[in-house]
Amino acid sequence: MTALSAIALSEDRRAKAAALVRERGIPHRRIEEWKYSDLRAALGEAGVGAVVAEYLVANLPSGMEAWDLSRPGPPDWVTQNFAARVDNTMSAASLAVASGGIALRVPKGVAPSDPLKLNFVGTGHVRALLVVEEGASLNLVEGVGAADFRNVGFEIVLGAGASLDHMRICPALDDAVQVEEAAVRLAAGARYHGHFTGFGARLSRMELEIALEGEGAQVNLSGVTLLDGSRHSDVTTHVHHVAGNTVSTQLFKHVAAGKSRAVYQGRVTVATGANGSDSRQTAKALLLGETAEADLKPELIIFADDVKCAHGAAVGDLDAESLFYLRARGIPEAAARRMLMQAFLEDALAEIANADNRELARTELLTALEAIA
Repeated sequence: MTALSAIALSEDRRAKAAALVRERGIPHRRIEEWKYSDLRAALGEAGVGAVVAEYLVANLPSGMEAWDLSRPGPPDWVTQNFAARVDNTMSAASLAVASGGIALRVPKGVAPSDPLKLNFVGTGHVRALLVVEEGASLNLVEGVGAADFRNVGFEIVLGAGASLDHMRICPALDDAVQVEEAAVRLAAGARYHGHFTGFGARLSRMELEIALEGEGAQVNLSGVTLLDGSRHSDVTTHVHHVAGNTVSTQLFKHVAAGKSRAVYQGRVTVATGANGSDSRQTAKALLLGETAEADLKPELIIFADDVKCAHGAAVGDLDAESLFYLRARGIPEAAARRMLMQAFLEDALAEIANADNRELARTELLTALEAIA
């Protein structure tokens, strides 16, 4: 019998994914979750295509394993977790089209000292799987390369007591359409810290589908978006408190100038019986002109008792009194505006647990502020 790759072993799931894409079509503004990010209009007649993108692992930390999803005879940890649950339209598209991708594993109890640097490059569709087993931990730094269109389907599985710090930085890509869907599953006591710094694209969307499946699981999401010109950035999150006594926090800050558009959609669902769940989500935006736009849409859906859940959103301009205060002390207007914007974004950066990641994101942000102010 010929050994099959993980992609080939998932032919039934790939067929179902292709059928789902044919049924739903490319997402567009008449679909509620995509009304601020019209992907069909951005792609035009080209559609999603059938080209396969690539990945680059800049380093593989000691103790980790990697598997090319196009190789035959995948190990059990790949076949057990790959394409386990795909009901998101664009994630289904990447599964249906991609002929390969990367699977990564941190074995039980392993805690690499070096970060894993994973970059997605090229045009088309690609899949990725990351399994962090029981008691293991990892720092993941994800990079985004330029491309006319890229669609990444990323699956992340955290075992009991596992820990993952995940930082993604998306540079300014004026002519690109960038879509990524990350499905994260957490077992009991697992912890996921995700931070997303973005500077926009012709259309950029990061979608997170997170399931807290075991008691004591914790999720902390944060992000900063700084936009200018006609760039667009969309962060959409779906956090499911499946088990009780789980915690999720979200803090996203956006600054939009020119004719740019910043989007945050955050939905938290607390399932029946998930008592003791604690969820907080906050989204705020600064608009630096009359043509910039911010769409902030936090949601709570609660089916359990004895929970602590709250959400909030606010959109405004730079504080005129604070700006006057700085100007009155001899600080030039451009520098004063940069200081106020940095201060506004800083608490979201402070949510990054890893100090090296935090400084990397801050450096990128300060460089971008020089241009926008």
